[in-house]
Amino acid sequence: MRVSVVGSGPNGLAAAVIMARAGHDVTVFESADKAGGGLRTDAFDGAEGTFDVASAVHPMALASTFFRSFELHRRIEFHLPDISFAHALVGRSAVAYRDLDRTADELGRTGEGWRMAMRPLVRHIDGVRALSGLEITPSLATAFAALSLATATVGFSTLRGEARALAAGAVAHGAAPFGSLAARFVGAVLAAEAHATGWPIPVGGAHAIASALVDDLVAHGGRVVVGHRVTDIRDVWQPGDAAFFDTGPRGFADIAASTISNRYRAALGRYRYGNGASKVDFVLSGPIPWSDTRLREAGTVHLGGPEREVSRAEKAARRGHLSAKPYVLLSQPTRLDRTRLPAGSDNEIVWTYAHVPNGSAFDAAEVITSRIENFAPGFRDLIVHRESRPATFFAGLNTNFVGGDVLGGRVDAAQLLTRPTSTGLPWRTPLPGVYLCSAAAPPGAGVHGMAGWHAARLALKSVGQALPNLSLT
Repeated sequence: MRVSVVGSGPNGLAAAVIMARAGHDVTVFESADKAGGGLRTDAFDGAEGTFDVASAVHPMALASTFFRSFELHRRIEFHLPDISFAHALVGRSAVAYRDLDRTADELGRTGEGWRMAMRPLVRHIDGVRALSGLEITPSLATAFAALSLATATVGFSTLRGEARALAAGAVAHGAAPFGSLAARFVGAVLAAEAHATGWPIPVGGAHAIASALVDDLVAHGGRVVVGHRVTDIRDVWQPGDAAFFDTGPRGFADIAASTISNRYRAALGRYRYGNGASKVDFVLSGPIPWSDTRLREAGTVHLGGPEREVSRAEKAARRGHLSAKPYVLLSQPTRLDRTRLPAGSDNEIVWTYAHVPNGSAFDAAEVITSRIENFAPGFRDLIVHRESRPATFFAGLNTNFVGGDVLGGRVDAAQLLTRPTSTGLPWRTPLPGVYLCSAAAPPGAGVHGMAGWHAARLALKSVGQALPNLSLT
């Protein structure tokens, strides 16, 4: 069977790998000059070193059914920092170690609430992954996890002090409307992964994940065509073929306009997008001088201050306003991975982005610099080079990032259940053999490959085939 995949993000490549291993003739079409979608690592313009263009830290890359079956951990090297993530505060910050008990102990009097919320999730992590779409597990395990996740989701709202700030950072990381049940659900899942497996950072950059997928696809007879934008579905699909679209709902609606009904196109057009990302990458002459020195070893740091400050910033962005104190995600990959710099360099690379209104052209360089300076006095003096990219840049870089929403769609209770339309099998379109597999399809945002996995499973089932073995050997 001829198989076309439009878009080469992790989900599109996952579908391509599965279909190629099942013996089908697979071609991936990518409009950009290299494969990977958000899994892209580029060189700085005017400084030595490389930076991740979109995704940098991957909480789900070692957790999802697809990547575990694919044995990604055997194909590329990951660093797992002892501190999965931290939440910067003036004075003593809140730190989430991979070790749950150490996390709770260092949170002091607020730590027992964190331990009570997280321990059941870590204990039933396979069920938690099943509920979040990352894994398929027996119903009993899922039932235990559902109870635990419900307890943690509600429990997040009862945390106090440092533990509440730590939860707020995890919740805002998922970009759901702050304070909602959907937001706390996403935050609880991310926090559970921080303690169960950790938040891994791929050696060499995010592109290493895309390269591993492309290498396997080519090894099994598939091909990738870059610099090729598909504008009409009839160019890549005819009845009897299979086609997978790692594109947003609106993008698919435009490509398939000649073949889908007005009703289905209208349903796709109702899909909504969330806050944009305004990104700044730094080259520093040394490590960030955090006031709380523990943060020097954190893979990810959330800059948001107390929970109320995070909440105000996120609500402002959602309402179309720029906060003077935005919520910022920060990663310091070269604390672990020196391959991103020339041999012998003492510099550090820092990856950051702030949540801003969708479609904003705001340059966040100065705001983010000042935000870091609040928690790391002297940071500004270490800047050797910085490059800024507003939300409008991401909207132009990738058509899936509508308005600079790098997560591919707003996360709220309704859209968690109806991505991208209200149907029992959201990966399947009304066209026979045509499937949606971007972050707009379940389980949503993240580098996990599961939307592609689900779509490919349905395609193979339609022709009487089971999922192939995806292991390295």
